[in-house]
Amino acid sequence: MSDDADDAANSDSGFHVSVLPRETAQWMNAGQGKFIIDGTLGGGGHSEAFLKAGARVLGVDRDPEALAHASQRLSVYGDRFHAWQGNFAELGDHLAGQGGERADGLLLDLGVSSRQLDAAERGFSFRGEGPLDMRMGPAINLTAAEVVNEWSEAELLKILWEYGEEPKARRIVRAILARRSERPFTTTTDLADCIEKAVPRSGRTHPGTRTFQAIRIAVNDELGSLERALESSVDLLKPGGRLLVITFHSLEDRIVKRFMRDRSKVWLDQPDWPEPRLNPRLTYKLLQRKAVAPSDEEIRVNPRARSAKLRVAELLDPETIAS
Repeated sequence: MSDDADDAANSDSGFHVSVLPRETAQWMNAGQGKFIIDGTLGGGGHSEAFLKAGARVLGVDRDPEALAHASQRLSVYGDRFHAWQGNFAELGDHLAGQGGERADGLLLDLGVSSRQLDAAERGFSFRGEGPLDMRMGPAINLTAAEVVNEWSEAELLKILWEYGEEPKARRIVRAILARRSERPFTTTTDLADCIEKAVPRSGRTHPGTRTFQAIRIAVNDELGSLERALESSVDLLKPGGRLLVITFHSLEDRIVKRFMRDRSKVWLDQPDWPEPRLNPRLTYKLLQRKAVAPSDEEIRVNPRARSAKLRVAELLDPETIAS
């Protein structure tokens, strides 16, 4: 194990291991005097790398536990680090109230943290019994229990198909409806057992994995928040500012890939047009056309990094586009 890999494995003190730490630091190009927004602070590993490079950092997270942990860890950097509890999709409103300073870089490290997955009381995982919660922060009103016990058959099918890409959605939803008619679901293991009875395990992956993902995404409006954050990034960054997004599943990655592609294409063309037209939504240039993947070494140290992808774009100067 290299020193860098060892740092990556231990830097978050068991709270959350930052993925793609070396690659993120490289592409963010943080340095003295730069202002970086870490939209998903987590354990603070990425933010610490930016701070070590001399940047000022605003760390954002919906989870007060993560915010408190990272703030204590990064307190050694004094007033170069500030924290804000909130959804990264609402960053524009927050920064407007703070004077509207635009950033040199914005990082979004999506999905649920290792700490949230491992804490049974948060209700994200079926590995330990916990309440059906799954909220990433206390400001979220919807819980997993409400989704499972109160949502209609059509609503449950929709999220399992769209958010979980679950091919056996009908069988699982029928089992949930039948069971909740007798008594409501209250715990993660209760729901997981119901799903496993309806769809017996055929390999190492628990048959409830996709269902739990779908419910979590619905509870936290993860995809809607991502789309709003990407759109607002244009107003959060200064020209030359970099947008870095780390995804962990195909749903997120498709949204990010489509956004960066559509905002970086200079010319648009269609067969029925007399000639190509300049893209009115051109705002970014791609710094790396393909997603950056973790190294084999990192995956060996941190298996949860295996599905991670990093996409990078740089905000164009509006005057350059106009010319």
